[in-house]
Amino acid sequence: MSAADKPLRGANIFDVARLAGVSHQTVSRVLNDVPGVRPATRLRVEQAITQLRYSPSPAARALVTRRTRMIGLLAPSTADYGPSSIALHFNEAARDARYGVVTVTTVDASHDSVRTVVESLLSQRVEAIVVIVTDVAVIENIRSLDVGVPVVAVTASQRPAHLITSIDQYRGARSAVRHLIDLGHRQIAHITGPASAPESIERLRGWRDELAAARLVAREPSHGDWSARSGAAFGEQLAQDGDTTAVFASNDQMVLGVMSALQAHGRRVPAQVSVVGFDDVPEAAYFTPPLTTVAQDFAGLGALTMQRVLIAVEDSDAPGESLPLPTRLIVRESTAPPSGSPTP
Repeated sequence: MSAADKPLRGANIFDVARLAGVSHQTVSRVLNDVPGVRPATRLRVEQAITQLRYSPSPAARALVTRRTRMIGLLAPSTADYGPSSIALHFNEAARDARYGVVTVTTVDASHDSVRTVVESLLSQRVEAIVVIVTDVAVIENIRSLDVGVPVVAVTASQRPAHLITSIDQYRGARSAVRHLIDLGHRQIAHITGPASAPESIERLRGWRDELAAARLVAREPSHGDWSARSGAAFGEQLAQDGDTTAVFASNDQMVLGVMSALQAHGRRVPAQVSVVGFDDVPEAAYFTPPLTTVAQDFAGLGALTMQRVLIAVEDSDAPGESLPLPTRLIVRESTAPPSGSPTP
């Protein structure tokens, strides 16, 4: 084979579909000689294949639609409590519905990485794809592809949608901050998660709006990365701040670091600084002191996500939107009125 005859590196079924101006399912039908494709459309596809020197793989040929009762799950390559809990409970819900789940992970949110993992799922003839969104760029890149099967996004969302499921991060954050305000705190700091994480964005928004509703000043938040280490770095700074009496952290793991740093500097929790987390990890009740936090219904989210998949796959014309699931504030011993304040 001469250099001119070799397929272009990276050319795939999506590139062919884009050049021909058709869906990738149409390209698949042409490749598999399935009847029903108009001659003019077939010609455009064949010309695009020739121009791109595309060599169809078994994966591309597998895209001819048929029922497999398999769902693709695109999960982040992280062991963080939230995403891993969502994946666990979605798998349980799928198994209860007699569907199999093919899971792939992506290490970054780049367009090429997302396209590669989506193609991997489509090659196994999944009937739908569920995406656990930990970076807003992931779902944006998926929407830029002609995927051809329903895509259900598990992501923090400000509004209900047919193919989005979520837990109400915004109101959960507001309930945490309101609890601190009700205790009498007026200087409430916040450490966020990653700036690109939908949950972090919504929890930050909830913190700001609840402070604004109480006519309290929201100082510049500290930016963490979900890890206890980033929480400890924030705690080191906080230990030198005598004005802040309370902290709302965007997850429990960062709280662990905050509390460790404060206690290392002789700042007592909650006598001098109250702390609230988010997630209610299994260890939260065993922190020292036990942690006040916001619990999420991951089992309910898994079931709701599978319900959305079934509607999309088995009854695509069915109406209905998925409302965000509520959170629950769990009050333990890490919060108290500010030192010197009367009990509310």
